[in-house]
Amino acid sequence: MFLAQFFFFIAALIHVYIFMMESILWGRPKTNRAFGVNTAQAEQNRLFAFNQGYYNLFLAIAGFTGVGLVFLDLSVVGSTLMIYSSLSMIGAAVVLLYSKKSLIRPAMIQGVPPLLGIICWWLQI
Repeated sequence: MFLAQFFFFIAALIHVYIFMMESILWGRPKTNRAFGVNTAQAEQNRLFAFNQGYYNLFLAIAGFTGVGLVFLDLSVVGSTLMIYSSLSMIGAAVVLLYSKKSLIRPAMIQGVPPLLGIICWWLQI
């Protein structure tokens, strides 16, 4: 189960990073380039990005909490949180990819670690 927890933890870390970019670093040149927006577009979308960033933070918190609860031998609740947050992350990655095929790289970054976590959890590794 260690490998599953590792991937769930990595998925949560990635979503903390996404939160940072969307809610704290939004509008900075490097962040604008990462999201493919110019300064005017970043300003127009500031509120949306801020809200979306917190959505990602809450998914990360659920993932971290799940990993912690499994570590404390509260496997049912912990696994439920890890699986739910991971399925939400995977769903968001699928929507991202479906909405624009050229976003395959960010969709993979967002979706592969939680998918690997679920596979490892299912295989109990």
